[in-house]
Amino acid sequence: MNSYGLKLWSTNKGLIKEAVELHREKYCDYIELYALNDTYETIVNHWKRLDIPFTIHAPHFGNGLNLSKKESSVSNRKILDESKRCADALDADFIIIHPGVEGDVNETIRQIKENYDSRMIIENKPYLGLLNDMVCVGKTVEEIDMIMKNCGVGFCLDIGHAICSANYQKRDYLEYLKEFIALSPTMYHLTDGDFKSYYDSHLHYGEGSYPLDKIASIIPKNSKITNEARKNSTKELNDFRKDMTIIKKIFERDTNYFVN
Repeated sequence: MNSYGLKLWSTNKGLIKEAVELHREKYCDYIELYALNDTYETIVNHWKRLDIPFTIHAPHFGNGLNLSKKESSVSNRKILDESKRCADALDADFIIIHPGVEGDVNETIRQIKENYDSRMIIENKPYLGLLNDMVCVGKTVEEIDMIMKNCGVGFCLDIGHAICSANYQKRDYLEYLKEFIALSPTMYHLTDGDFKSYYDSHLHYGEGSYPLDKIASIIPKNSKITNEARKNSTKELNDFRKDMTIIKKIFERDTNYFVN
């Protein structure tokens, strides 16, 4: 049986009560917490008290982490050190990291080695970032494989990122996903999106055009899958309930998964 994750930010304190309810009602099995910079005290004072398993997502480029740039080494270390402390506080199983943008995969490897933690898993990226079409590191199977082999880290396969990269490279999305799955991902990120786009959009299931049934059919059984569809509100999580109902039907091979 798959396990499913609720993606939240460390600043989403107002959603803690509902997150606990979602876990109790078995809509999610764990929380993937995006640990924003300088929120360690918030995590200790609020999230730590929850009796729910956690995975930590380290800040990405938008919040200052760019492992592919040598000039960012000092700030990268500070960010990763805090991510490790957050993972310690929550007894998290993994720390998801992004490889960087507009840089060199060899620099990413060097910095991961310098800041290595056995809980680290690398996430694949689209070919192009949303900001100014920056070229991402970790955009290909080859780059992710290279990082894994050189650093001894696990792998988070982001399905939407992989489809966007396949589109840019004019690759068949299904074969491309199978190549990533051959790397034995530790866990998965899943959303809906524009099936022909180069850009990730984190749509709710049914709002996009991803062939969700085909995607689900190639993800191994008993996988760990975080629902990364966007949130419509910072005050409630009803959209997550709807999304998870659809996701579970998809993986149960229920062809009427968009029917309430």
